[in-house]
Amino acid sequence: MAAEGGGRAAAGRLYLVDTIAGDPEVLQADAETYYEKLLKKSSTPDVFSIPGGGEVKLEDSCVCFVPLYRNNPTCKLLLLTDPKDKETVLAVYLSQRWWPVEDVVKTADPARDGLVLVQTFGERIVLFVLNCIIFGMLEGSSANDAFFLPHSATECAKILWRNGEAAAFYSVKMKGSLCDGTTSQCYLLPVLDTIFVRRKYRRGGLGMKMLHDFCQSFLAEDALGISCPISAAMYQVCQKFLQAHPEEQKRLWEVEAPGDWSQRVNIWLKIRMESSPSGKAEVGSCMEKTSTSKPRQSDVDQMNKGIDCFSEVGQVARNAMEKKDDAAAAETLNSQGPEEEDLKQGETPKDQVFSPVAERRLCKEVNSRRVLIILNRSSSL
Repeated sequence: MAAEGGGRAAAGRLYLVDTIAGDPEVLQADAETYYEKLLKKSSTPDVFSIPGGGEVKLEDSCVCFVPLYRNNPTCKLLLLTDPKDKETVLAVYLSQRWWPVEDVVKTADPARDGLVLVQTFGERIVLFVLNCIIFGMLEGSSANDAFFLPHSATECAKILWRNGEAAAFYSVKMKGSLCDGTTSQCYLLPVLDTIFVRRKYRRGGLGMKMLHDFCQSFLAEDALGISCPISAAMYQVCQKFLQAHPEEQKRLWEVEAPGDWSQRVNIWLKIRMESSPSGKAEVGSCMEKTSTSKPRQSDVDQMNKGIDCFSEVGQVARNAMEKKDDAAAAETLNSQGPEEEDLKQGETPKDQVFSPVAERRLCKEVNSRRVLIILNRSSSL
């Protein structure tokens, strides 16, 4: 007996995000019942028809539960992996059927177009698939890529829908929200925390579109943050955006949590210093910060408690975290990764360079140590 793959969804335009309903706990209980059935090892196991051809036997060795949320390891999704490649997730089990990964991120609802705030349980699943499966396993193979843990159950996020499918997303740490579950520190400004554009939608200005939406969503704020470290590709997006929107040059900062003034670096100023011959030699010393992108131990411990899957899949997550650690240690602003090539821009136009007066005004917003350093170099910028 063949389990339904992409055929029914394509023919009837029934996609998970449009149709899923009911209590998430009931849906998970249904998945657990199905998993127990697989453990009995039927002599004639069902098969999953892979969209595009091929079949996979539905056996317990090919499925695993993974946490849907960072802060709630008890809420889990049942995934089907390729028996020949455990890094490849083929489908998600919900509502008594297997949904191919590509169908999970599709919609038949014309109202889902452009940037849409994540609100429903179905949209949370789409966000998880984009973040942890498509980016984390299928498209995040480059050593220069970041590594994102699952979002929390209440994370503020938007999905960018285009042509009936999810093309990108970004998430925000809201001002006043807790930095993590182990301290009482709260974010002192809104921070763009994660952002991702699918490969087939790159070079289309979606990164700029999401950055602009982020800025427009917090017009009353004097300062906005982007979580550090910022990748070289994202710096290219920031440079192009700030050239097109000079009014935002003073508002965007690369920040560490919780984002006080000693943990902020103005992004436009850093770009200008990096492009200056004298500033490039000193940017490391005057802008040096400790990377906070490495998953916190509390997050890792929490994830491990909720993961009920086989050792091969667990090794995939550990390898991804190790690759992120290596990438964070080796990354420089001038590194050339695949995403950066997609977003490469030219040199900063001369008419965008700060005048001495404008530069001094910006420097007043930086802490006193950086003010002295920058003013001493103003003649060379």
